[in-house]
Amino acid sequence: MKLGTEDKKKTAIAGVLLVAAVVLLVRAFRSDEGSAAPAATTATPRPSSTASPSGTQAGRKSRLLLAQTLDPTLRFDLLKPSEGVTYKGTGRDIFRSQPEPAPIPKPLPPDRQPNYVPPPPPPPPIDLKFYGFASRKDGYKRIFLSKGEDIFVAKEGDIVDRRYKIVHIGQNSVDVEDVLTNNRQTLPLQAG
Repeated sequence: MKLGTEDKKKTAIAGVLLVAAVVLLVRAFRSDEGSAAPAATTATPRPSSTASPSGTQAGRKSRLLLAQTLDPTLRFDLLKPSEGVTYKGTGRDIFRSQPEPAPIPKPLPPDRQPNYVPPPPPPPPIDLKFYGFASRKDGYKRIFLSKGEDIFVAKEGDIVDRRYKIVHIGQNSVDVEDVLTNNRQTLPLQAG
């Protein structure tokens, strides 16, 4: 049976590499122990310089100092300030990965909209009253309109009180247009 050791030169090189790997592994594990102790001493106060300069005694003292600072008993005096802290969250569900949808703004009333132009005020009502009418047999009609104590007599197409045009005369109403505002209004027949 052949083990692959026929070539003596290759076997010697493999043996040297194996020994070098073992030496490096042993050094790596020993350097981890030695480097962990100085790193721990930087976080803790240094002991007095009476210790010998050898690395093993300094490592033992730093481990001892580190073990003294890692007291496993509870220190209620250090925990007391954290008891009064209350969590004030943002209202977001921490168990959902997606953010909450943005709130939909409520529409503003029409008079508070930006660039809002208020509608023009309605034209003033026509303050004439249809008082009555007179007609002839040939179909010619005249109406009587009153405004306060004044009485006006007019036919279709006439302008009354320098402002109101008579558009149409009916049996029970008259259509009047305000010439200044183009407001049209139907005045019913008023008894009285």
